[in-house]
Amino acid sequence: MKYTITGATGKLGTQIVQALIKLVPVEQLNLGVHTLRKAQGFQQQGLTVTAIDYQNPASLAGVLAASDVFIYVPSKSHDAYSRVSEFENVVHAAETSGVKHLLVMGFIADQVNNPFDLSAFYGYVPRRLAASQLDYTIIRNALYADPLVPYLPELIARKNVIYPMGDQALSFISQADSAAAFAKVATTPQLLQTGRIYTLTQAQSYTMPALATVLSAVSGHEIGYQPLPLAEFAALYNQNNEGSMLASMYAGGAQGLLSEVSADYELIMGQPAQSLPAFLQTHLT
Repeated sequence: MKYTITGATGKLGTQIVQALIKLVPVEQLNLGVHTLRKAQGFQQQGLTVTAIDYQNPASLAGVLAASDVFIYVPSKSHDAYSRVSEFENVVHAAETSGVKHLLVMGFIADQVNNPFDLSAFYGYVPRRLAASQLDYTIIRNALYADPLVPYLPELIARKNVIYPMGDQALSFISQADSAAAFAKVATTPQLLQTGRIYTLTQAQSYTMPALATVLSAVSGHEIGYQPLPLAEFAALYNQNNEGSMLASMYAGGAQGLLSEVSADYELIMGQPAQSLPAFLQTHLT
């Protein structure tokens, strides 16, 4: 078997590789990366590492050649058009290089009425794959719980969660749990079903007062909920021009579009995903 993973040096991609190493020999892993120097640790472990260029379908096809399973983790960009263009190159390369099965990362903010800037991309993915010649599976992630850990000191200082979510809830999954599920699906034929869409979430979602209660309990500091207006939130977190994208995501959340809860993680892994309180307690101690 040959497993090819793109985005292998990103936060999720790195953890997917680490999860796969526990399940298959390293000789079966083929990593596609944008910057080779970031993958030196993987090379030292005996993994095959190749530079990829999403804008060059011919070179991408060479990396994907003879792949039994291709795990596609999109590159980081802030607009749907860039991601759709990249995905078109990926689909073309996968088709021309004979990839046997494509496993794609999705996100729960993919509804047709979702104002999230990247919703068009995540909604496009399953429709485009359905029209392709590929066997494929999609794994949709909830929001990552991981950013809450470095964000907590700011929330403690503010004494409030400030997401512009109104009375709606958010669902979470940790990157480690997501990566473990990706690796399990990729290596289990019974799970790697053509056209199957899995959704990874913890067992419950959290309204913002409930999230504030969890954060208060794990931090030992009283944290409430005082949402910022969308425009103020966007301006506050506009580092790297991400403010508008983040605000648009929470605008979708305020419509109840980020609260989905699924049992798919337990179906895949045989146990529930780590709860948000347990995740935070583990990473804050």
